[in-house]
Amino acid sequence: MAEASRTSEARRDAVFGRWVILSPARSRRPTDLKSHAAANPSPGAGNCAPKPSCPFCLGRESECAPEIFRVPAPPDASPWQIRVIENLYPALRRDADPPAPEEQAAQVLPGERAVLGFGFHDVVIETPRHDVRLWDLDADGVADVLLAYARRVLQLMEHPAVKYVQVFKNHGASAGASMAHSHSQMLGTPFVPPSVITRLNCMKEVFESLGKCSLCEFQSNDILVSETQNFSAVVPFAASYPFEIWIIPRRHHPFFHEIDKDMALDLGSLLRTMLQKLSKQLNEPPFNFMIHSSPFEVSSSCLPYVHWFLQIVPQLSVTGGFEIGSGCYINPVFPEDAAKILRELDSSI
Repeated sequence: MAEASRTSEARRDAVFGRWVILSPARSRRPTDLKSHAAANPSPGAGNCAPKPSCPFCLGRESECAPEIFRVPAPPDASPWQIRVIENLYPALRRDADPPAPEEQAAQVLPGERAVLGFGFHDVVIETPRHDVRLWDLDADGVADVLLAYARRVLQLMEHPAVKYVQVFKNHGASAGASMAHSHSQMLGTPFVPPSVITRLNCMKEVFESLGKCSLCEFQSNDILVSETQNFSAVVPFAASYPFEIWIIPRRHHPFFHEIDKDMALDLGSLLRTMLQKLSKQLNEPPFNFMIHSSPFEVSSSCLPYVHWFLQIVPQLSVTGGFEIGSGCYINPVFPEDAAKILRELDSSI
C-alpha cells in the first residue's frame, strides 16, 4: 500500500497483547522522521581520550564499583575488552536479605505486597574506549558482549532467589543513560515482572488457539528488514514505536542464556547492522534495547510457546497521556513502511 493511501488502523500485538493505533496523519513522511535529541548524556563524547569524570574508561577501574568478571579473563596480558561490574547506584541490593519462601509464594497473591529490595543490578562496560559505541565494534566484539550477558545470566540463575534477569541497554540521556561511555545493564529480580507474565499468557493464548508459537513465523515479508542463518530482524506487525525492531531467533529458543558462540556471532553481526541503520536513518537517536527471555522456573508445558527475542526502541517521541492512561500506543509510521526504508538503507558508514 502506498504511503499516500494509508489510513489509520488499529492492530493487536500477538506477543504483548496490546493494541496499537497506526496513524500516519500524525507525522510527515516516514523518511522525514529524525531524532532531535542529543544521544550522548554528557558533552564531549566522541573523543578517544578518557574523560575526567568517566570511571568506565581504561585505567580508571579503581573508581568503579567491584568487578564481577572481565573479558579476556586474567591472567591474560591483554587489556580488558569488556568488564561486568556491580552498579554503584543499584535499584536492588545484593546485600539485602532475599525474600523468604513464604514471601515469594505470597507475591503471586492479589493485593499489596512489600519485601526488602533484594536483587542484583550489574553494569556491562562494552568497550574500554570512550569514543566507541556498540555498533562501532566488529561482529566479534558485539558477540563477546552478548556472550558476557549470557555468562552473567547463568551466574545469577544459580541464586535460588533470583527468578528473572532483564538485560537492557539505554543509549542517550532521554533514553535513561546517565553515562556517555557505551554500556548496558542487567537486573536480577526475586519476582517475575508483570509484563513478562502478560507476555507469557498472551503467547499461551495464541498457542492454544492457533497451535503455534507467536514468534516462530511472522505474517508477511513486508515487515522483514534483514535475515541471517539464525535470526530475523523485523519491524513488528503492531509496532508500538516508530522504527521499532525485533530480532528473533528463526528456530524456537525459550532462553537467551543458552546462546552459543556461533549464534552470538550471527546475532552480533545483525544487531550491529540494525543499530547502524537506525543511527543513519534517524540521526543517531537515543534508544533502548531489551532482551525478552523466559523466567528461569518456567514449566516444561510452557516451552512450546515461549520464545526469546531482542527489542530495539528508538526514542523519537514523548509518551503522552493517552498512552499512559490506556496502555495503547500511537505509532505514526506503518511497520511495512519502516521495514521497507530500513531494508533498502545501506548501513555502511
